[in-house]
Amino acid sequence: MAILVYGRHTSYNVQKVLWLLDELQVSYKHIELGSNPGDTETDEFGKLNPMRKVPVLVDNENVVWESNTILRYLANMYGSVKLNVENAYQRSLYERWMDWSQTYFEPAFIGVFWGYYRTPTELHNMEEIQKSLNICMNCLGKIDNQLDTQEYLAGNKFSLADICAGVFIFRLTEINLDVSLPKNVERWYKHLQRSKGYPRWVMSDFSSLKGRLQY
Repeated sequence: MAILVYGRHTSYNVQKVLWLLDELQVSYKHIELGSNPGDTETDEFGKLNPMRKVPVLVDNENVVWESNTILRYLANMYGSVKLNVENAYQRSLYERWMDWSQTYFEPAFIGVFWGYYRTPTELHNMEEIQKSLNICMNCLGKIDNQLDTQEYLAGNKFSLADICAGVFIFRLTEINLDVSLPKNVERWYKHLQRSKGYPRWVMSDFSSLKGRLQY
């Protein structure tokens, strides 16, 4: 039975999961869910995820929710030598970037993407948007420094760190704000685009979200 992934394709958290599945070449079925009000409020979905959020992954009897937890599960279950790292310290090299992306980069990205793109123009608070953008640029600077002597965030091979941070780059550069990627980030971004999942899922059309304040 193929893995099931529930979630709307325009959600960057769902995109992370779909991108990794393509990277792992694991068979799966994507079930579009969450684009319409009430999609995740059904009793049936509540049994899969009591938080009623996407993404949710169903792998036979295993039900997993929270995007970064799903990534770890997939890497451990299907990553083999490529992404499954048994050494605890080596794992920490990418997990620290996963955590940093979620706790520092993501809130700033949300401030920009929701504040500027998903909020109608007449409601823009440009001062707050600029504050979030400044933090995003600071994040890109930290990523650039990390990539100064290596190809990827956790070393010279692709890892979950690249998914968790890389998922934000496309939208930051495509919403008509003045975002210029640092040299090493630009090189890394081009590497990400060569993977099957990045152009298919992350670089997909998100115009349906423009000016849309509801989830």
